[in-house]
Amino acid sequence: MTERATTQAGPQGLASRLMDAGALTSDWLPAYRTVLRESFVPDVIWPGVGPADGGPVAAIDRRTDPEAWFRAVYSDTSLTTQWDDGNHTGPDRGNIPTCSNSQPAMVFSMLAALDVQPGAEVLEVGTGTGWNAALLSERVGSEHVTTIEFDPENASTARARLDATGYNPVAVVGDGSQGWAACAPYDRVLITASLREIPADIVRQTRPGGIIVSPYATEYGGEAVVRLTVQKDGSASGPFVGSSAFMRLRQHRAYRRHVKTYLRGKPWPADGRRTTTSLSPEDVAGWLPMFAIGLQTQGMFPYPEKLDGGHYTLWLRDTHVTSWASIDFVPGAEEFEVYQSGPRELWSELRAAHAWWNDQDRPEFGRFGLSVGPDGAVRAWLDTPDRPVPVVG
Repeated sequence: MTERATTQAGPQGLASRLMDAGALTSDWLPAYRTVLRESFVPDVIWPGVGPADGGPVAAIDRRTDPEAWFRAVYSDTSLTTQWDDGNHTGPDRGNIPTCSNSQPAMVFSMLAALDVQPGAEVLEVGTGTGWNAALLSERVGSEHVTTIEFDPENASTARARLDATGYNPVAVVGDGSQGWAACAPYDRVLITASLREIPADIVRQTRPGGIIVSPYATEYGGEAVVRLTVQKDGSASGPFVGSSAFMRLRQHRAYRRHVKTYLRGKPWPADGRRTTTSLSPEDVAGWLPMFAIGLQTQGMFPYPEKLDGGHYTLWLRDTHVTSWASIDFVPGAEEFEVYQSGPRELWSELRAAHAWWNDQDRPEFGRFGLSVGPDGAVRAWLDTPDRPVPVVG
């Protein structure tokens, strides 16, 4: 690789691209330059592989292709570093990515939202490869950073990388959903795995006026980063600041039953009630509409079953295994066949949630917000906390 190509592909080139995109701010540039991403990336990586990506993807191994590895490290993409909680080995992808070095644009956008100042006490939930912990340590001093990781192997390798680069935050192996009370209270909390609820322990461990930045995923789907400010009464509230797609915090993973369980052993459509709809499954399939639907619905999740010729069936199921719906998508059709079964009419609930979002002029992620009460109850809102998002069903 030539010197010019190295500059364009290396840390300097990535910094320029991140600053042009508005992700890397000037106050974080010194930390970026000091804490090299390459120091926190293992030899074997899978670039750009996320939970929704499919197909065979081969790893890049630094030992056999150092130039490709270097280009990947200094691209603005996430780098999967572990599959299936460490149970997968080999060069091909596993089933579920379970650790990564996050996309740099997302890393620095979330750090900017955290608004962390020198001397602040910071908790990071999800040490991962250790890059964020090192960046925070460079910013505020290692003695002010606590980082917690559930996976012992990831924690060990991250600790070795932190030691090798001269950083010594409090590094804990434990359940991040419980925070880490021993070093509380915190001025800032950064969570680097998606949540489906805001842990009450973490809110309690944050000082009034403190900020929590975390990806928040609805049960239905869709995800965005929320920036919560903790209040004196133990509540927290704040806006979403942009979409995201993080791996789920292990304690917040969902384990789904197969559709056959819902059909009770009968062939489809079993006891489903047939109707038709003009609302296409395509209209509710994007990350934003899924997020808007998820903020309004409870205990419902989708699964698209791909068929031949661009056809597919959108399955909806409830978490209590009482109700299901199926919607058959046919390319070019204006009406679609719907079957619903059980005490809940899941497709009807989804239609109502989509209609509300459409009636509000299809608001983007940044118009939504979240409030967490002192009792842990979560309420979504639109534009301001006094405009709660309705709950359907």
